[in-house]
Amino acid sequence: MAWLFVRLKLRLIAGNLRGDTMRQVGFVFTMIAAVMVAGGGFILMSLLRLAPADVAVDAGMVLFTLLTLMWVVGPLLVFGVDETLDPSRLMLFPLTARQMAAGMFAASATGPWPLASLFFLLGAVVGLSRSATGVLIGLVAVVLQVALCLVGSRAVTTALSRVLRTRRGRDLLAVGVVFVILLTQVPNLMLNQGLGGDPREFLSGLALVVRWGPPGMAAHAIADGGPLGLAEVAIVGLVVLGVGWLWIAALRRAMVTADSSTQVGSVRPSRFDGLLPGGALGAVVAKELKYVRREPRGRMGWMAAIGFSGVLMFSLSSGPHGLEGSALAVAPACIGALMIGLQASNAFGIDGRALWMNAIVYSSDRDVRTDFAGRHLAVSLVAVPLLAVLSIAAALVAGHLPWALPALLTATGLLQVALGVGAVTSVILPYTYPERINAFTSAAPGQGGVAFAGSFGAMLGTSILAFPVVLPVFLGLGWVSVLTVPYGLVVAFAGRRLASTVGYARLPDLLGAVSRPS
Repeated sequence: MAWLFVRLKLRLIAGNLRGDTMRQVGFVFTMIAAVMVAGGGFILMSLLRLAPADVAVDAGMVLFTLLTLMWVVGPLLVFGVDETLDPSRLMLFPLTARQMAAGMFAASATGPWPLASLFFLLGAVVGLSRSATGVLIGLVAVVLQVALCLVGSRAVTTALSRVLRTRRGRDLLAVGVVFVILLTQVPNLMLNQGLGGDPREFLSGLALVVRWGPPGMAAHAIADGGPLGLAEVAIVGLVVLGVGWLWIAALRRAMVTADSSTQVGSVRPSRFDGLLPGGALGAVVAKELKYVRREPRGRMGWMAAIGFSGVLMFSLSSGPHGLEGSALAVAPACIGALMIGLQASNAFGIDGRALWMNAIVYSSDRDVRTDFAGRHLAVSLVAVPLLAVLSIAAALVAGHLPWALPALLTATGLLQVALGVGAVTSVILPYTYPERINAFTSAAPGQGGVAFAGSFGAMLGTSILAFPVVLPVFLGLGWVSVLTVPYGLVVAFAGRRLASTVGYARLPDLLGAVSRPS
């Protein structure tokens, strides 16, 4: 059964690459990245031998734990895009839960990233072992650690698969992952504020937290190489078996439980119908506001922008090289505006195949320009209040509340510039969003290069166009912020006009680009 699943996984990979140059290029880049991670990780872990023994052990335990967390969280980010993660695709086959678990485990171990993790961990045998028995115990510990990563990730995705196929479940996952990402910045903030003390003591404190977890025990067993190491490896093996038993139980339950994602949802009228303008403009605004409320990927971008700006607010105010004056209030707001505006760099991607309804209705470039105007108005209605809150918070952190006004004006102008540039990139470099089951993927397989080019081009264009009005505000000329909003509106109007002219002529190409199979 395991070998059958391995062959199916390899056949699936080969089938996805057949006849698609972009996917083949993407797979090559994935292989190169995996090789670099494997080689770099092996060297990094091997270099722990040059560190003092206690520091090497502490670093090994922390790195083992971080790798395990990455394996547990990572598959959740691509759930719905990777066909091998969802057990519902195998439910109709005549397989028991144990057979399915054995096959899915073998499929999980097939691919570049499991091998990269294995080489990464093998470096710990070189860096942490101090005796021949430590090498032998280390080899067993590495195998068990890889098994723990695979079984743990599959157990979590299987247990949450039923929920992840629902919109509310994906929303909850998005919030949770953003929260976890923000938590990873807490150590950096503590060190910048001087709260963590000496970095070596900080590492020792982290090691104490993870010492008695299975990954920590696996790393410590390699360094110990004695009876205690054998006992720790045995405990890790029991944990792997226990997690495997929980995985099989979750599989068995998933095989006999109805999928809640098939339940019929209710349709309610928009709360903003009476406040929006009439005609095509109001219809586009209403549609975009519904996307903001219901589309998981859209909310993911909004939360990431605000969360990152909040972390940056405290990070820039700390340390010997921290910002001072009005720049401390302006920088977080501008970063938030830039991240929100960059989401408009592929305006039609979120419509997907539904763009054909626009394509058959629009009779001139003015209709396309109205569509862009509605999208930009909807973004502004949500973004400007958020930027106002962020500007006030940044001004309070900076210690001077009046700085909130130039921060808000500058961020609003920068947002309009980003929307204008995003309209142009939307018609020049469109690409397909994956299926809506996943909130963390921005491009369909094989279109990652186009997505990167569009995002980078939008960021570069926004930076160049906004530089003349944003830089003086950073340098302390707060009165220039009065000019940023009208300047941004002019750039946004020019961007919509250029994008509508190009986009109307390329409507069939746009429809084909955003409707590719994902």
